[in-house]
Amino acid sequence: MTGNEPAPDGILRLINGYWATGVVGTAAAHSLFTHLEQGAGDAAELAARAGIAERGAQTLLDGLVSVGLVELHEGRYRNTAEASAYLVDGGPTSLTGFARLKLKHMAGLADLPDVVRAGGPVRDAVVEVADNPHWEELVTALAAQSVPAATIAAEALGVADAGPVSLLDVGGGSGVYSAVWLEANPAARSTQLDWERINVIARRLLAERGLADRFTTVSGDFHTTDFGTGTYDFAVYSHIAHQEGPEDNVAVFSRLRDALKPGGALVVCDYVVDDDRGGPAFPLMFGAEMLLKSKQGGTWRRSDYHGWLVKAGFTDISYHPAPPATVVIAR
Repeated sequence: MTGNEPAPDGILRLINGYWATGVVGTAAAHSLFTHLEQGAGDAAELAARAGIAERGAQTLLDGLVSVGLVELHEGRYRNTAEASAYLVDGGPTSLTGFARLKLKHMAGLADLPDVVRAGGPVRDAVVEVADNPHWEELVTALAAQSVPAATIAAEALGVADAGPVSLLDVGGGSGVYSAVWLEANPAARSTQLDWERINVIARRLLAERGLADRFTTVSGDFHTTDFGTGTYDFAVYSHIAHQEGPEDNVAVFSRLRDALKPGGALVVCDYVVDDDRGGPAFPLMFGAEMLLKSKQGGTWRRSDYHGWLVKAGFTDISYHPAPPATVVIAR
């Protein structure tokens, strides 16, 4: 190689990207980030606390340093600020459950060449069905991802000072939006529409936070269940649009517009890509997940959301960064 030729190391890191998923997921499975946060600082200490081999602990530490989640300081290992915020067990924004879950999804990527050829799933990979036992693990693992966006949306709408307002959360999953908003506003009430198997999880999580008396659920499919007319001050449609096609999203937005009181606001949160599809990186990559697991979903552009919301009758539309997602507020 001459000095003008590009090095292959960046390509090799991408080809072997599954190593990062394996290292982070395994470290989460053994609570290494939690042990580091609690003072363990070398392979021997981590191995003793986690009940794993010292060789295994050192290998995970090396991998975590490589991906930038652990750093060395005066000969001792410690979490980076990012790992402390999102990978320590038990925190409201902990993503350790999601990291463990992704270990189980790695094999499914082998189908991607066939999925790309077919334009959609080639196996029984679609998870959006009411009785999928996968929900218990998936819904709880995903919950932490929505906390920052739910907080950003609440602040943008002044929920804390809005008085006795009502919220409809369509496909609310774990009930994160309800939990964040009800904690911010003791006078607010929330209704979640989702499949009963998921609502059971949400009711349990809201009860654990002492919010059950202001949280109700409606069991059903949001495509067919009546949202009501002029009933709610706010509505939320979070991380649902990416699994739906354009016509279905317009239809749901129209029904949500009808369900809002005059002056009410709709919150849509999802992985939104730029109009020229030049970024951001995470939403662009997430499109592969939708190709693997949904029949008509994708990562949609800002202009797509704007067009759909205007068709649905909204006139005031704003965008609020919540990396890697975007919060869209429509009135």
